[in-house]
This record gives sequence, structure tokens and C-alpha cells, in this order.
Amino acid sequence: MAATASFSALPKPSNSLKPNPQVPQKAPLFNLPKTLQKPTFSPQKPCLFNTAHKTHITLSSKNPISDLVSTNKKSPDDFPSYFDDDDDKPREECGVVGIYGDPEASRLCYLALHALQHRGQEGAGIVTVNENKVLQSVTGVGLVSEVFNESKLDQLPGDLAIGHVRYSTAGSSMLKNVQPFVAGYRFGSVGVAHNGNLVNYRKLRATLEDNGSIFNTSSDTEVVLHLIATSKARPFFMRIVDACEKLEGAYSMVFVTEDKLVAVRDPFGFRPLVMGRRSNGAVVFASETCALDLIEATYEREVYPGEVLVVDKDGVQSLCLMPHPEPKQCIFEHIYFSLPNSVVFGRSVYESRHVFGEILATEAPVDCDVVIAVPDSGVVAALGYAAKAGVPFQQGLIRSHYVGRTFIEPSQKIRDFGVKLKLSPVRGVLEGKRVVVVDDSIVRGTTSSKIVRLLKEAGAKEVHMRIASPPIIASCYYGVDTPSSEELISNRMNVEEIREFIGCDSLSFLPLDSLKKLLGDESPNFCYACFSGNYPVQPKEVKVKRVGDFVDDGLNGSLESIDGGWVQAPLNQDVHKVSEVGKLSSLQN
Repeated sequence: MAATASFSALPKPSNSLKPNPQVPQKAPLFNLPKTLQKPTFSPQKPCLFNTAHKTHITLSSKNPISDLVSTNKKSPDDFPSYFDDDDDKPREECGVVGIYGDPEASRLCYLALHALQHRGQEGAGIVTVNENKVLQSVTGVGLVSEVFNESKLDQLPGDLAIGHVRYSTAGSSMLKNVQPFVAGYRFGSVGVAHNGNLVNYRKLRATLEDNGSIFNTSSDTEVVLHLIATSKARPFFMRIVDACEKLEGAYSMVFVTEDKLVAVRDPFGFRPLVMGRRSNGAVVFASETCALDLIEATYEREVYPGEVLVVDKDGVQSLCLMPHPEPKQCIFEHIYFSLPNSVVFGRSVYESRHVFGEILATEAPVDCDVVIAVPDSGVVAALGYAAKAGVPFQQGLIRSHYVGRTFIEPSQKIRDFGVKLKLSPVRGVLEGKRVVVVDDSIVRGTTSSKIVRLLKEAGAKEVHMRIASPPIIASCYYGVDTPSSEELISNRMNVEEIREFIGCDSLSFLPLDSLKKLLGDESPNFCYACFSGNYPVQPKEVKVKRVGDFVDDGLNGSLESIDGGWVQAPLNQDVHKVSEVGKLSSLQN
């Protein structure tokens, strides 16, 4: 039975990080998947590790290939555009990279950001530390290849770098909101790149502003810099620990100072962050292992939930930020966000999606002639479905990889223009056939209905939709851009009503119970809030920032326009009361 299939255990990484024998080791704070063994942490004492760093490098000659397009928002009243269709998927907020101990750090960071381009296409940035211990930054709006060139990278010398790719969801993509952020304080400078979303952002910002802090961006990440600057803890990395203890929500972050690289992950481990090492000893952190592969860094392990890793000339030091008995890793990393060639949370994303398809074929079979996928995110699940069902997989939809950031719009409204711009049906595969089409998820349902119509217009006799995730019924507050619950079709309709709306002959989702059964003992370690509405960290405010910008130009805009970037917190909870003055000061720039 596919429902009881298991993932192949990953080989244990060759971890060269050796525990300091002078530091007492205690029992783990929580259990990690068996595929990844972690060092023991103590909430009272840090866990220390030491490694040596070499300084020679040969830059990889590999070049990344990006087939991603940016999303420029259009009004719902405009004709259907491919931008609107892109909005019919959840969006990851961003991806981060950190590199220590490599003379080509900025160029390696640039390549790693290419590998993470799918996590954000609105902006990119790199910060390095030069020989004078000065933090230098280059950021820009657009794709990595549009922001950086040879001359820009020449401006970023040094063997220490952090990088960021960004996705924004409301308002314009402002240059000043593109990370990494750099700030000076009385003991030096610090840069930060953040993946995630803070659910107590507005309360923290209002408190900081009441105490005299001045904010320059509309990003929750800037709050972290202010908390570090106002902390009294010493040494520096304890300021990061002190700041993070005040944060609630999701954060996988990399920091850079004049001589240190610091990586931190929230105690729930919502968003991924992995560590690797190049052959020359350089330490690399990245949101996904695909970035390590591109720059020829060997994957060692995850940054564990609640862990702070400090890298400097003395090696790698590991500290426990704060304990939590049970991680809550985002299951959507395996369903949609991560690339199939990545290892996320100790599991192969490819294997995950393949088994999701097998489960669908087992639990929702249908007589069919061909299995196709909605490219690219549905391909691996479709392969799994076809293999289990014994039905051939074929390319019934061809995706265009050459849709630019701008294009000439038609002078009249063309039905399904957006989908046709990106997806072309193959009549020879579809005509007269009973077709199973596999997709990763259904959000609003608008794109799915257009795809079904395209397939039937191309001659498909029957169209059966199989969705490799459970129905999405709730918004995410942890760094994923999902619409408000009222916009989610599965929150408003049952499966049969959705089937009628989409126009397919049958529709089935991946059962949540089957997904949890597949994960086995690791099932409690994942977050299913978007499928259940049960939030591991309850939003503590009346409204919670979704992700990205929420003011049109970062300076102007009414409170109504600001609200466009926020989603209503669940009503069945206590919320912190913020004064009207605090609300206004925390919203306006």
C-alpha cells in the first residue's frame, strides 16, 4: 500500500564538528527524525564545536538555469493575466544564504541565490565584509541575474557574505525593503537576512518606537536589528539570542558582523535552514540543499530548531536558543515550495512528492488512459501516480519558460489568456483520452478551472483532477503568502462543489490522515495549520502581517491600503490590546 510507504533514510552526514569535551552534554530537548541525528543541547549551557577553516577555492563552473517569472499584480477587474494565475498558488517569502571562509564568497553567494530563485523573485541582495572589516551591500529589485553583474560583484570582496532573495505580496517591491539589511550600532555593524514571518511584529515595533526607535522599512526583519541594538547582552551573538527570545513566529536567519557569521532557527523550525561545507573548509548556510549542490558544498546537517550557530576564526560554536518539545516544520516545503532535488527537514523532496502521487493512485483511483501534470510543481507527484496506477505518464501540458517580466498585452480580452501564455495543451496526447491531471494544490480554484477548460478544448474526453495535498482551508502566518480564509475555495466549498466549479469529471485531494500516516513517528514534527486551522503559534495581534510590503510606496498610503498586506487573526483567541497611537505608529513609516 502506498499509504504505508516510507522515505529512504538519508545517509548520515560526515559531521566533522566535534563536541568540546569540557562542556557537559545533556539529553536532547526534543527528538529529531532518525535520518538526522543532532548533538545534545542544554538550555543552561551552550554546546561548543570547533572546526578548522581553509582559505583556498576553485569557483564552480556550473551555471544555474532559472525558468521563473516575477509576479506584477494586476487588478481583478483587468483581463485575466498570467500574473493573476501566478497568484493562485501559495508563495514562499524568501531564501537566505550565508558563507564563511571563502575568498570568492560574494560570487558563491550569487550562485547559491540563483539556486534559490524559486523562493523569491521580487528582489535580491548580498552583503560582504571587506578586508577593512566594513560591511558592503548591493541590493536591487528583480531577479538575481538582473540585480548582479560582474562589476557589482567586484564591489563585494571578502571571505564572508550573506544573501537573500525576496518575494513580496502587497504593494510595490521597494528597494529599501530588499534584504539583507545592514545597520550600525555602538559596537559595530550587523547585517541580517530573514526567511519567515513574525506574528508579534506590530507589538514589538510599537514598543520600540515608543522607546525612540526610528524605522526605515515596512519589514518585520528590521525589528530584529533594533532588538539587537538595544540589547545589553555580551558578547555580540548573545545579543542575537536575547533578541530572538522576544520573537514569536517563524524565522530562519543569517547574520554577519565584522568577523562572524551567525545562523539561527526558531524553536519550532517552521522554515528550513541547512549547513554544508566546501572542500576548502568554507562553511555554508542555505534555505535548501539545492544551493549547496550548485556551489559544490557538502551537506552536513540542518540548523536545528532553536539553535544558534556562530562561525568565526575559532570554528563553529553551537548554542541552544530556547527549548521546545516538538518542532513544527512546514509541510508545504515538501508539497510545493522546495525544489525536488533538495533535502528538506531530513527528507528527499522528490521522494515525498512521488509517494504523494502513489497515495492518490491508491486511494482515489479512476479508469484513465494517460496521466499528465501541471508543470512544473506537479510533475513528480504525477510520476508517482502513473507508476502506481500502471498508466503512462505523458506531457499533456507544455510550460513556456520564456515568459518575460513584461509583455505586450492584447487589445481585447482573451479568455484564459494568462494560462495560455504559460501552458500549452498537447492535442496528440489529450484528444479522445480519459486524462488524470495532477497538481500540487488548489488555492482559489481559478487557475484549475482554466486548465480543465484548456484540456477539454484540446479534445480530452474526461478530465480527472488529483491534488497532491489536502484542501487548504486556512491562512498561514509563518512566512507563506496565502489568501485570507474567505478567498480559499476549500474553506467555502466541499469537494463536490469545487469539482463543479472547476468543471472536471472527478476531483480528489491527498487525505490529511494518509499524509500523517506516511510521515509516521515524525508526523507531530510538521505544521498542518493551512489544512486544519490549528496554529502552533497563535497570532497575538488583531491583524497579522502576511509577508512583504504593505504600503504602496513605503511612505504614503491610508490605513486602508496598509490593511491590504495584513490578514485577520483567528477570532477565537485572546489578542493583545494595542493603543490607537501604538497601532498608528507601528503601521506608518
